[in-house]
Amino acid sequence: MTTLGLSACGSTADRHADSPQFRDGAFHNPVPPKTVGWREAPRLIWRFLFDKPAEAAPATPLPVAQISREQLLAAPDRSLVRLGHSTVLLKLDGAFWLTDPVFSERASPVQWAGPKRFHAPPIAIEDLPPIQGVVLSHDHYDHLDKAAILQLADKVRWFVAPLGVGDLLVEWGVDPAKVRQLDWWQSTTVEGIRLVATPAQHFSGRSLLRSNPTLWASWVIGAGDFRVFFSGDTGYFDGFKAIGEKYGPFDVTMIECGAYDRQWSGVHMQPEETLQAHLDLRGRRLMPVHNGTFDLALHDWHDPFTRIAALASAREVALLTPRIGEPLDLQATTATAAWWAPAPALTQAD
Repeated sequence: MTTLGLSACGSTADRHADSPQFRDGAFHNPVPPKTVGWREAPRLIWRFLFDKPAEAAPATPLPVAQISREQLLAAPDRSLVRLGHSTVLLKLDGAFWLTDPVFSERASPVQWAGPKRFHAPPIAIEDLPPIQGVVLSHDHYDHLDKAAILQLADKVRWFVAPLGVGDLLVEWGVDPAKVRQLDWWQSTTVEGIRLVATPAQHFSGRSLLRSNPTLWASWVIGAGDFRVFFSGDTGYFDGFKAIGEKYGPFDVTMIECGAYDRQWSGVHMQPEETLQAHLDLRGRRLMPVHNGTFDLALHDWHDPFTRIAALASAREVALLTPRIGEPLDLQATTATAAWWAPAPALTQAD
């Protein structure tokens, strides 16, 4: 494992060429994952356009908890607030860290079309406290929001990203001195917080013209003896066991559970695989993310919550399902409500 200093050294081309994941002008998974082929694509597009389930999006507004800057500043250390989709605000060693910040109305290259939010963010970017660092998993529009990055640029001290994603930030105008970009298994330490870019099984690209131009990653985030795992987007693979053996156990795993389908199971996990990934990682508490904000698949919007709650209960896994905007003290015994269900009931997380 390589430890990086203030920024990655060398040119973009050199860093890419040195990566075991990079060849023939693109990044690659060690084993090509199952995804949608050209034969299946037309039928899939038709289903997205004309055969969505009735409950692909909520019929009524979601119960979002608005949160203020003052509440965040007063929150205890080692707490978190889920702001939507895969956007989570962590408070570690008295400072704030933000994963995959998406605040725009649509997860799309344009704001007049594309997947629209189910809910507004529980806090506006301008109301956030200063952010120590932003951790980015990959370049897809539901994870890398250019408008949010530009609005955050002066509020954030560091941006930590996989190879190539940091170059996008610099192209957009982010100060290069603020950007650290890592290959898999490389690490960096920022103000006492250790971050390790770990493998994921996914893909990248923000247009149809280039495939896999930047790397994708999961992340290990460590503050002293407190460890958090953030999956980004990924299919299930044996890398979870390797990460768990090297860096586990984790106090909290934030793992994708949503936007899944058997047709693209190589790059997004079914809920059963989300649970298994948590077990492989040796996680203590599981918080499913990548759900509850955008309609990106062909399942009911609440299906990820319902399925992972049942699976976690059967395996006696401590599950965290906070409402969007609801602060959680991760050092306390935490109960979260099944807020997505018609009749919410408390579920004990410890």
